[in-house]
Amino acid sequence: MSLKDKVAVVTGAASGIGSAIAGKLADAGAIVIVADLQADKGRARADELVAAGGRAHFVEVDLTAPASIVAFADTVHQRFKAVDVIVNGAGWGRTAPFWDGTPDFWDKLIALNLMGPIHLTKALLPPMMERGSGRIVNIASDAGRVGSLGETVYSAAKGGLIAFTKSLARETARHGIVVNCVCPGPTDTPLMAAVPDKVKEALTKAVPLRRLGKPEEVADAVLFFAGDGAAYVTGQVLSVSGGLTMVG
Repeated sequence: MSLKDKVAVVTGAASGIGSAIAGKLADAGAIVIVADLQADKGRARADELVAAGGRAHFVEVDLTAPASIVAFADTVHQRFKAVDVIVNGAGWGRTAPFWDGTPDFWDKLIALNLMGPIHLTKALLPPMMERGSGRIVNIASDAGRVGSLGETVYSAAKGGLIAFTKSLARETARHGIVVNCVCPGPTDTPLMAAVPDKVKEALTKAVPLRRLGKPEEVADAVLFFAGDGAAYVTGQVLSVSGGLTMVG
């Protein structure tokens, strides 16, 4: 699949699933905007992509701050008239009983996992609409489809992102923009590394394929939605979970 000369913004691209997505898109020929709050790691990831023969630029952004998102979009649009692909890949969560949560913690979950993608998409969308083409891929979670023990508000935010995907797909279809969603299941990421071993073992046993997912496997799904093969696919939700959740 070729994304030659396409401009792709990937949030959360400094590590984990976002980093793998950035790599897949760069390998396919895209010019990747590595968007992250972690400046050192973000620059390092962009440098890695360039060293591997790709094209990449780091632009810092705080997805919990609307002003930062506007500044980010201005920087991107100064360099490129419009982006071709938006991947809302940044996400964060922490497992804890719902009743132990605090308003500040919930606000952070919703700001990063739901409102951040909404604000970023709004900031980058107008030039895509004017041009009449584009791809938007939101990274939600199977927690947003079926719920997740100890991740109640996180699940609510990701469920909102799924609904945002479907509604935005309806609104932007007339402008030639397709919008889809990828829902990872348990995946071997830095966030998963912080999960207690007993919990990881239980998750692995619950997955029919009996292993955690790889970030690159999630990135493969994003690559499909970002390419020409998905030109007639919009408003869809694809679970990459090793069979942990099934629907049909």
